Amino acid sequence: MPISFPMIVMSSQLVVAAADGVPKFDIARSCKLDVAATAGLSVDQSMKSCVNDEQRAKRQLAGQWTKFPASSRASCTSQESIGGTPSYVSLLTCLQMGQWAR
Repeated sequence: MPISFPMIVMSSQLVVAAADGVPKFDIARSCKLDVAATAGLSVDQSMKSCVNDEQRAKRQLAGQWTKFPASSRASCTSQESIGGTPSYVSLLTCLQMGQWAR
């Protein structure tokens, strides 16, 4: 089924809207999925560590969000939406790598 022009415009506006502020991710859900995929640490220890890392990255993003180019914010936010388990740590890494490449 071909994608219509209005659908493309609407979905592109969602990406732009997400680039206006730090997106909201479900940290608990993402960490549960990450912990389920890892081995070695206890579940409680892994979950706590993951949540702490995500919260730290979210705070860092909140303080630096407007310093990243809008195109990078939109692109990295869009990439985080792929796969179903978005991560503030991964989003921050994407944005920082974009700065280093400049």
